[in-house]
Amino acid sequence: MNVQIQQVHTPQGLRWQVSLDQHTVVFASEVEARQFVATLQTRLQAPHLLPEHEQRVAS
Repeated sequence: MNVQIQQVHTPQGLRWQVSLDQHTVVFASEVEARQFVATLQTRLQAPHLLPEHEQRVAS
């Protein structure tokens, strides 16, 4: 996943935009944007287990 943070000009003033491939999320501050990215990266890197039923089917 390509994640980018950039400052953008909006009608509400300067905001921070996080781009996740083709999806964007806008934040009021750089701190909020960077916290969002850090949380996202932690969740993506966390171990993910398949439900037991799916593990049996895949075997």
